Amino acid sequence: MPADLKKLSFLVVDDNAHMLKIVRTLLGGFGVQKIYEAASAQEGLEVLRNETIDICILDFQMEGMDGLEMIKCMRDEDRMDNPFLPIIMLSAYAEKTRILAARDAGATEFCAKPITANDLYRKIGAVIDRARPFVRTKVFFGPDRRRHDPDKYKGPERRADDQAQPNVA
Repeated sequence: MPADLKKLSFLVVDDNAHMLKIVRTLLGGFGVQKIYEAASAQEGLEVLRNETIDICILDFQMEGMDGLEMIKCMRDEDRMDNPFLPIIMLSAYAEKTRILAARDAGATEFCAKPITANDLYRKIGAVIDRARPFVRTKVFFGPDRRRHDPDKYKGPERRADDQAQPNVA
C-alpha cells in the first residue's frame, strides 16, 4: 500500500462519538488529512451526496438505519454517484453470520472491533492494492464475494463463466 494516504478522503460513519474519535485518530496517524464524520447513516449518505469520498468506514450497528441498509443505499446507482466506493465495515460482533451479512450487502472488507491500527491499515491496503471486481446479479451488486483463486477449484460448483477448464478425467 502506498505510504502516503494524504490525497485520499475518508468518510467515517458511526453513532458512537468515541469510536469516531478513535478511527479519526488512527487515520490521522496514517497521514490521512481529509476525514469526514457522520453520526448516523442518514448523515453519511448526505456527505456522500455532497463530497468526493475515496473510502468509507462504516459501523454495522447504528440507531435508525444500520450499516447493512446504508451499504444497500450506497450500492444503488440510482441513488449514489459512486456505487463502487470501497466500504470497510466495522463491528464489535464478528461472528460469521455478521461477516457474511456485511459481505452479502456489498461491503468490501470487514474489521472487528476493538480495531487496531494494524488491522485498519491492512483493510485500507486491501481495498487499495487488491481491489476486487464488482459483480451484478439480479439480487446482488458489489465486490466479488469469492476470495479464492478460481483456477484452483475444479469441482461441480464451478461457475460457467470462470476461465479455468473443468476437470476432465
